[in-house]
Amino acid sequence: MMSPDIVAALPLRPHVIRVVFADGQVRDADITPLLDGPVFQPLRDPNAFEQVFVDEETRTVTWPNGADLDPDVLYKAAPPASPHAARVSVPEAA
Repeated sequence: MMSPDIVAALPLRPHVIRVVFADGQVRDADITPLLDGPVFQPLRDPNAFEQVFVDEETRTVTWPNGADLDPDVLYKAAPPASPHAARVSVPEAA
């Protein structure tokens, strides 16, 4: 089963991103364990980390240096956002 599309990615505290999926699910992903690899190491810099965006074509969480995260892994592995996180309603595409 494929995960729903990612519609938003927001940087939170250092190395945690909030990922919003098209089905309204919200996940908080801590990428700290990935930061030793060559592609993710530049994201230790808070300014680089905060440049996270959703690639319009692939619907992946991406950074300008080419680092990206698989939506299926994020949907299955990242814990749901805290109960105090804002819930998101996503309109269906026309």
